[in-house]
Amino acid sequence: MLNSVPLRLVLASQSPARRKLLQAAGIEPDVLVSGVDESQVVSERAEELCLELARLKAQAVLSRLRSTPEERTLVLGCDSVLAFDGEILGKPTDAADAAGRWRRMRGRSGVLHTGHCLIDVVHESRAEAVASTTVHFADISDEEIAAYVATGEPLAVAGAFTIDGLGGAFLTGIEGDPGTVVGLSLPLLRRLLADLDLRVVDLWTKVAPGARRSSISANVRA
Repeated sequence: MLNSVPLRLVLASQSPARRKLLQAAGIEPDVLVSGVDESQVVSERAEELCLELARLKAQAVLSRLRSTPEERTLVLGCDSVLAFDGEILGKPTDAADAAGRWRRMRGRSGVLHTGHCLIDVVHESRAEAVASTTVHFADISDEEIAAYVATGEPLAVAGAFTIDGLGGAFLTGIEGDPGTVVGLSLPLLRRLLADLDLRVVDLWTKVAPGARRSSISANVRA
């Protein structure tokens, strides 16, 4: 059955890549930055770290929201880290750190883990899990590393690389969901929604150009 009240998804992340990924999938999220200090969370396991950070981000935004009977609000927190050579790598501290990472990573592989925490504000229920994707890095030159770091892109992302930006040229392949590397796995989000007795189609707010708007999303707030 369709939901009787409109659904609202709040993304607890300032990542434009995550928002763009959702929008491309027909979901228009509201964005509230959590303000969580990621450096305060420590773990020796990448999966535990990214999931705890995702949970903290979702909970921080949840505390700023009020539930109403007219609207069912969901909060989604996500966080990504790269497990490489026995280390957990988040965002580089500076350009030198990013360049050093790339000199180590080139020609090798790592696993990008993205934690997801989805909270139903009205029903006070939660679903969470981690998506993991193996990333194979190209054996790029020192000059390419310097040029890439100079763009500033690797300084703002976990692992010092992207798959959907300039860094995509420096990857030779992946094993798993590419969305995980972007920072949000749509197949995993679908499963988490199912855990809360919802469907991903309940969040659709638009359809592809030229297609007829489905009644499935007619009760979802645009």
